Amino acid sequence: MTEAQLTGLVTEIPITELISLLTAIGNRNFFHFQQLESDFANRYGIDIWEEYFNFRLLPTLDNTSNKWLLEQVLLSNV
Repeated sequence: MTEAQLTGLVTEIPITELISLLTAIGNRNFFHFQQLESDFANRYGIDIWEEYFNFRLLPTLDNTSNKWLLEQVLLSNV
């Protein structure tokens, strides 16, 4: 899939997906975030998740939330 195709698909994803992910992050509920991440990847595909995560979700996070999420991801890989 080309970059343009990925970007096009990402822009069609409902805003409620982003809101749910941001709510899980805001509540510092990494387990819920992982569930939402898994559901998203199953529904749209891993390539779309990566594009969405990097270019839609991460840019919306404040520094504290971004740091928290990174720490959780790193801890879950231990």
